[in-house]
Amino acid sequence: MSPEDTGSQSRRGLGFPVGRIVIAPARISAFHALRALASGRSDLPAALARTRTQLSDERDRSLAAEIVSGTVRWQRSLDHVVSAFARRPLNTLDADVLTILRLSVYQLLHLDRVPASAVVDDAVDLTRAARKLSAAGFVNAILRALLRQKNRLPLPPRPVDPEPFAGDNESLEDAARTFMGGNNRDAAVAYLGITHSHPDWLVQRWLDRYGFDATERWVRFNNDTPRLTIRTNRLRGGRERLAQSLAREGIETEPTSYAPDGLTILAGNPLRLPPDGSFFVQDEASQLVPLVVGARKDERILDLCASPGGKTTAMAADMYDSGAVVSCDVREKRLALLRHTVEASGARHVHIVHVGSTGPLPFTRAFDRVLVDAPCSGLGTLRRDPDIKWRRTETELPTLAHHQVALLERAAVVLKPGGRLVYATCSSEPEENEQVVTAFLARHPELRLIDLRSELSPHLHPLLDDRGMLRTLPFAHGLEAFFAAALTG
Repeated sequence: MSPEDTGSQSRRGLGFPVGRIVIAPARISAFHALRALASGRSDLPAALARTRTQLSDERDRSLAAEIVSGTVRWQRSLDHVVSAFARRPLNTLDADVLTILRLSVYQLLHLDRVPASAVVDDAVDLTRAARKLSAAGFVNAILRALLRQKNRLPLPPRPVDPEPFAGDNESLEDAARTFMGGNNRDAAVAYLGITHSHPDWLVQRWLDRYGFDATERWVRFNNDTPRLTIRTNRLRGGRERLAQSLAREGIETEPTSYAPDGLTILAGNPLRLPPDGSFFVQDEASQLVPLVVGARKDERILDLCASPGGKTTAMAADMYDSGAVVSCDVREKRLALLRHTVEASGARHVHIVHVGSTGPLPFTRAFDRVLVDAPCSGLGTLRRDPDIKWRRTETELPTLAHHQVALLERAAVVLKPGGRLVYATCSSEPEENEQVVTAFLARHPELRLIDLRSELSPHLHPLLDDRGMLRTLPFAHGLEAFFAAALTG
C-alpha cells in the first residue's frame, strides 16, 4: 500500500477534523509544517521532526519530508508560477491558500510518481478543511491550468551563450563584469534566481566571483536532493568493515570522494538499524575539517563550538582516544546533544564544558590545537538546509564576521605557543572566511597562515586554494561549500 492509500488512518493529531473529507496524511502533515515555517514559528529541522512524530507509517513520513523540503527548496520558483497562473500578486492571497498551492505545485512539477489527480483533489480538500471554502474552486482552477501548461511554464529562460569570453588583455573576472552589465546580467539573474529558486543577492555574488557556468552548476547542485552521508567511527572499526556490515543488512554504500572515513548511502537506510555507535551522520565536507586540525596522540584539543559532536568524536579517533578533547558549547540543549554523541562514540577522553557566549574562556594557555567551528550564515549548506537561503540576508554578513573575529580572539588566548588554531565555517561567502582570517592575522602578527598543501594528502590538494586554505565548492568538487584555515605561532 502506498502513502496515497493510507488516507483512512486517523488525523486527529494533525489539526483537521475527521469526517467525510479524506486527505493523504502526508499532505496534511506537510501543510502544517509549511504553515509553521511560513509564519516563522519553526525552522526546517524542527518542522521535519514534527512530521515524523505525527505520522506512524514510514512511507508517509518519507513523502511528507520530501514535500516539505522540496517546497522550501523551490519556493521562489513555485511562487512565480503561482502568481502567474493566479494573475495577482502573492501578497493578495490568503496565507493558508498560498501554502496549499505551493506544496501542490511542487508535487505536480517535481514528484512524477505522485498521481496528479490525487494532488489536485487533496489540495481542494485541504482548502476546505482549512475553512477556506470560497477558495476551493480557485485552487482547483489554478492547479488544472498548470497541468495543461506544464511543459511551457512562465519561467525565465536560460540566456543564450551566457558565459563571457576573456580577450588577450582581459581577465575572466573583468569579462564577466563587462558581460554581466545591463540586460545580460538581468537575464542571468532572473534565470538563476527565479527558475532555479535562489535569492538574487546571492546569485549576483556568485556570478561576480565565478561566472555564469559555475553559478548555474552551483544552483543546480543546491536543488538536488542530497544522499545520506555517514562517517565511520574508527574507535569501533574501520570504513571497510562498516561497509561490509551495512551490506549484510541490505544497505548499499560507496566511499566518499575525499573524506577518508566517509560512506555515501546508495540504497537502504542505516538509520533504521539499532544504534551501535559504529557511524555518525555527517556531511562529507564537514568530515574534512578535523583533517585540517590534525590532532595527534596525547595532545590537548579544544573544540570551542562542538555540538552536535561530529568533529569532536573524529578528533578523538585521530588521537586513538588518548590525551584530552575539551568540547564546549553555549546552550544547554546543544550540550545534551553533544553529550549523547560522545557517549555513543565510546570516547573516554572527551570532557564537555559549558562556556558563556562572551568573556574569557575558563581555561589557561594549555591547548596544543584549538578548533573554532564558528557560528555562521550556513550559506554553504543550502542543499541540505534550503530554508537558510530565505532566512539570510546580505546585510547580516558583516555582523557575523565581527562575531567570528571576536571568537577567534577568545580562542587564541588559550592556545599554547607554537600551537595550531583552526578556523572553520560552513559558509560560501568571503566575508566570513578569508576576510575573517585576514582581519585576525592583521591583529596578530605573531601568527601565520599554514599552507595545508605541505601537510595534507595530494588527493585533497584540489580542495585547497592558492594560499593553502580548505575551500570546497559545489560546482568544482561536488561538495557543500565549507572553509577551514590553520594558523600557528
